[in-house]
Amino acid sequence: MEDRKLTVRAVERALDILLCFTRGSELGLTEIASQIGLHKSTVHRLLTTLEEKGFLIRNPSTEKYRLGIRIWELSTHLPVFDESATLLLPAMERLRDRLGETVSLYLRDGFERVRIQAVQSEQAIRRVAQIGARLPLSVGASSKVLAAYAPPEVLRELLESAGWPDYVERSVYRQQLEDIIRLGYATSFEEREPGAAAVAVPVTGRSGNVVAALSLSGPVSRLSRETLVEYAAVLRETAEEMGLMLP
Repeated sequence: MEDRKLTVRAVERALDILLCFTRGSELGLTEIASQIGLHKSTVHRLLTTLEEKGFLIRNPSTEKYRLGIRIWELSTHLPVFDESATLLLPAMERLRDRLGETVSLYLRDGFERVRIQAVQSEQAIRRVAQIGARLPLSVGASSKVLAAYAPPEVLRELLESAGWPDYVERSVYRQQLEDIIRLGYATSFEEREPGAAAVAVPVTGRSGNVVAALSLSGPVSRLSRETLVEYAAVLRETAEEMGLMLP
């Protein structure tokens, strides 16, 4: 019975930590400990667990925490999606209507990207994008956009990770990331799946940080390499509009 009480108490404390973020988007250890009335050593252990599980993300430059990607994943199973994803939906729908292809929005979570919002193409032959899907950062236009603007230590760990695919040359990948920063967009042509092509651009919030990747994807029969480059300018317009709505 005592073990059960301790377990329940730990869960309650972890939930109390998450609820602190209803009053601030980025909080430090001392702030959180003060808000929930616990010793900092106890809070630190709970924060480490929540970070490992993806519910929190620690900013290495400020040592402060913010909500992680797992919160987004959970919200996709609610009748109404997270406020930010819902807020950006009209702009994504207008982009889909203008270009006629599937539009997706991705966030980076570690060495993966997570699709947090999508608007499906209305054409008979189309790419179907599942919200909540996780994909590696090693291939795909959106993956490369998120990797290009990731912190240097994240990119270094990604390239050195044991899970790096043999068919992707690291030197070529690095050059692609440099090109993305120079050009402002990324393309992929049958990189992840045969017959599919995509173009993606970064979404920059008002803070000046890249917070997401906006992509458009469809069959190679409609999306030639030249068309992807042409559409990149249209995606950038939408990304700028979306960025004004984000912190």
